[in-house]
Amino acid sequence: MSAAAERGSLGSRIGTLAIAFAVGVVYGTIATIGHRHALEIAGTSIPWGLVAGLVGVAALLVGIRLVAGGRGAATAAAVGVVATVAVLSLPGPGGSVLVADGVVGMIWAIGPAIVSVLVVAWPSLPSREARRA
Repeated sequence: MSAAAERGSLGSRIGTLAIAFAVGVVYGTIATIGHRHALEIAGTSIPWGLVAGLVGVAALLVGIRLVAGGRGAATAAAVGVVATVAVLSLPGPGGSVLVADGVVGMIWAIGPAIVSVLVVAWPSLPSREARRA
C-alpha cells in the first residue's frame, strides 16, 4: 500500500471521527433542551422528553457504531453528547440552567454517560464470514 493511500485512509478516519463528534454535540444540545418535556395524564406527569432523549442517545450511538463499523466513531459521538450535556448542565452567566435540579435533571445528567458506556463497551458480534470459517 502506498503512503498516499494510507494518508487518505487516515484522513477519512479523522473525518469520520470529526463528523461523529459534531453529530453528538448537535444531538446532545437538542436533547438537553427537550429533556424536560412532560405529558400530563390524569394528574400524572410522564417525562416523554427524557425517555425520548435517552432512547435517542442509544439509537444514535448504536447506529453510528453499526455504520462506521467500530467503536471509534461511536466513542467520538458519545464524547460529543456527554460533553455537551455536561457543559449545558452548568449555570449560565445570569444563573439560568437548562438542566434543573430534581429527578429528571439528575437522570439526564447521568443517563447519557451510562448509555454511552453500555453502547461503546458492548462486545462486537462476529461477522458472518468468521462464523462460516
